[in-house]
Amino acid sequence: MTLSPSLVRQLRRAVGAEHVDTGLAETQLFASDGLTLHQARPAGVVYPTSTAEVAAVVAACLAADTPFVARGAGTGLSGGAISDGGVIIQLSRMNQVLDIRPEDRYAVVQPGVVNSYLSLQTRPYGLEFAPDPSSQAACTIGGNVAENAGGPHTLKQGVTVNHVLGQKVVLATGRVASFGGPWHAATGPAFGSFLVGSEGTIAITTEVTVRLVPTPAHVITMLATYEAVGGATDSVSAILAAGILPAALEFIDKLCIQAVEAHLKVGFPTSAAAVLLIELDGDKALNSGQAVTVEALCRDNGASDFRRARSAEERQRLWLGRKHAAGAIGKISPAYYTNDGVVPRSRLTDILTQIYRIGKNYRLQVGNICHAGDGNIHPVILFDPDTADGADRAFACSADILTACLEMGGSLTGEHGIGLEKRDLMPRMYTPADLEQMRRLRDGLNPAGLLNPCKVLPEGARCGEVRGQATLPEGTWI
Repeated sequence: MTLSPSLVRQLRRAVGAEHVDTGLAETQLFASDGLTLHQARPAGVVYPTSTAEVAAVVAACLAADTPFVARGAGTGLSGGAISDGGVIIQLSRMNQVLDIRPEDRYAVVQPGVVNSYLSLQTRPYGLEFAPDPSSQAACTIGGNVAENAGGPHTLKQGVTVNHVLGQKVVLATGRVASFGGPWHAATGPAFGSFLVGSEGTIAITTEVTVRLVPTPAHVITMLATYEAVGGATDSVSAILAAGILPAALEFIDKLCIQAVEAHLKVGFPTSAAAVLLIELDGDKALNSGQAVTVEALCRDNGASDFRRARSAEERQRLWLGRKHAAGAIGKISPAYYTNDGVVPRSRLTDILTQIYRIGKNYRLQVGNICHAGDGNIHPVILFDPDTADGADRAFACSADILTACLEMGGSLTGEHGIGLEKRDLMPRMYTPADLEQMRRLRDGLNPAGLLNPCKVLPEGARCGEVRGQATLPEGTWI
């Protein structure tokens, strides 16, 4: 897997020789995203700093008939930002906040801006960027746009697409285009919204105009403890049925609680079957009244304990436990694999029952973290990478869980995307006619098929990817 000398020269001319890597060690760093069970090493990596440089790189790749893939921080979990023998367009150097307009509540950023960094910059104006993936301290806004990322606090505020006002992009043909702008209403088709969640198969985002929202004036964070999983999931439905819309409504089960406490000791009760982390924000008087109702509903549905965070520090500890729950599994297992499916909120109890059953069938422990208010599940499948079939059983377990989501009227993904991971499951969710229309739309905008090929839609044997424990560097943890 090597790039032609002519293409290397063109890439160096586009971004500078010092910003083009073709060596084995350098390119191997980009062989996977956060889902390291999918491996594919690119032949080159380039580091542009502007829209013009991205366009020049795309033009060079098109002329050389070489695939190219845009990549942010690599925190994705669906194998969507890797390239087998192509060029990775690494956007980490495009990391500037270009403009903040507090009076109009928007900001313009480059795609390599880290999610949490933007809110740090806007907080002095009493504003923040609402989407908050658990990886927000590392993930970038360009990647959030590509995957339509969510997070705990998007129950009330909405996911990334609800906060993108406009984009400047380099199309798969090399042309530069702009869609939308700083207006909260625009004329014509919402093409920019179509780009959000297209997983880098249509265009490469080089600037994003994002909506900013006021930082909540008052916040109440609560932890409800349950001795039965069903009580926690029933409480979710009861809270929303009562007309209360929390800022966040998160579920964590026993296995993940124990992992968090082994790692971080944030104060989760290790004997509990599950906890709900509930947050209300906005008007103080309204929050206080709703908090009383929430506690009553949780206790009515079996909560054995209920407490409020008494300080900002206690609130931060609780959220630290939630956002690091998946990573904490490394304390209790040599490897794990997490996916994300969606079910109607009323089926949360059913899907969790199914998940535990499926895990038992595959002789695997499965922990669960859920954006419960959205019905977005995150099963965490523990496995031993040293066993011959460990990874294969984890993948099969995941596929059965996602199939169960579909059977309950749900979806294959809520925020991680399809990428390579779930590509071959798409025919279980969509009809052949559905998939054909998706292909026609993508191919009309990506006619050479070189921009992030073989992702999202099943394409047959020509798009086979390398997967399996044998491809992982020694010592890799999933």
